Amino acid sequence: MTVPANDRVRPRVRFNPFGAEFRRDPYPLYQRLRESEPVHRTLGMWVLTRHADIRAVLQDRSFSAGLIPRLVAEQAERLGRRDTARIARLGRKSLVFTDNPDHARLRGLVNRVFTAQAVAELRPLISGVVADVWHAATPADEFDVIADFAAPIPVRVLSEWMALPADLRGQVGLWTHDIRFLLEPGMMKAADFDRVHEVVERFAEALGDVLAERRSRPGPDLISRLLAARTSGGDALSEEELIFVCIMCFVAGNETTTSLIGNGVLALLRHPDQAALLRRDPTRAGAAVRETLRYDPPLQLTKRLATRDIEIGGTPIAAGDQLLLCLGAANRDPSVFDRPDAFDPTRSGADHLAFGHGMHGCLGGILARAQAEIAFEHLFRHAPDLALRGDEFHWQEHSFIVRGLSRLPVGVVGARVADTRAPGDNVAVSR
Repeated sequence: MTVPANDRVRPRVRFNPFGAEFRRDPYPLYQRLRESEPVHRTLGMWVLTRHADIRAVLQDRSFSAGLIPRLVAEQAERLGRRDTARIARLGRKSLVFTDNPDHARLRGLVNRVFTAQAVAELRPLISGVVADVWHAATPADEFDVIADFAAPIPVRVLSEWMALPADLRGQVGLWTHDIRFLLEPGMMKAADFDRVHEVVERFAEALGDVLAERRSRPGPDLISRLLAARTSGGDALSEEELIFVCIMCFVAGNETTTSLIGNGVLALLRHPDQAALLRRDPTRAGAAVRETLRYDPPLQLTKRLATRDIEIGGTPIAAGDQLLLCLGAANRDPSVFDRPDAFDPTRSGADHLAFGHGMHGCLGGILARAQAEIAFEHLFRHAPDLALRGDEFHWQEHSFIVRGLSRLPVGVVGARVADTRAPGDNVAVSR
């Protein structure tokens, strides 16, 4: 007897964020999970894919963001690594991983410096960095959007804003790549712990020297402003807290901003009608960045820990359970976004969750948006006929929470539009 289609048992969806198919395109899997099992138990955690559920967890302060430091400690113990005191403090004192009251105190101080006005004042500096990088990237008719254009921008911008000494600027990019392993402790091997320990110590020591110099000669740079930040009660960041803020600016902002630029350029070049609109009107760059964040966000996944028994979508969640929040899935939820799989920078309405939500909403989101917006404006103004080289795209494999390209070769089909600025004319933070 033939079993009616509606009566057949549907195979259970298998969530595997480590597979090559997921790296190439996670969105079909997100859709299947949303439709069949939006609160999905696997890999010792709950995987959430609906916008409403994820937004509610991010908004609910009873879910802890302090899971990663605990996982780092557990992985270090498994690997027999004992000398992790500074790493542990970095986790406990980083905005990304703290809960109240520590989070409220730290954020209250850092918010005094990381303002919309401060980022607006940085736009000439960002434009100068982007122009310099563009000059260096395009002597020929083909270049790699990631290595030659996107990747140098966030490190350069932060280094300029902090007014770091020249010898340190050459190190911070490599150090940042090593330290970011702390965001995914389950992927760390013993050698990774040894390297991260060494790098955190060296980075902290180097920044300590910079802090000493800024105390004696403060300027308009980010570090001087953080040193001067005070609450109404006179509270200030300790030296180590300030060092950790600076380190995490690079760790949280480098790879994600690089991926935001790369993912956006890819989306625009795969949608020539939208790229044409941007070429004709560079003021559309902000909308293109906003849609990239929704359509293909760099940060795909983030974790929370339940601190009390609760129900999500009718499923009981116990205190102590881990939750994996699929931000990329939330941003393609058809109950919130019309035509969610379409890349459409002209859309309006509900906002994405690419920068999180609630008290842990990304502090550096406004800086990342500014860098990507200026990068898009410059790229599509000065290389109006960019074209993809091939249709096979190389997605990075060293992280499963960040979605970004490792390579994106493009060709400059037509003539470049001249940039009248001379290389090196960026507006630096004076000392």
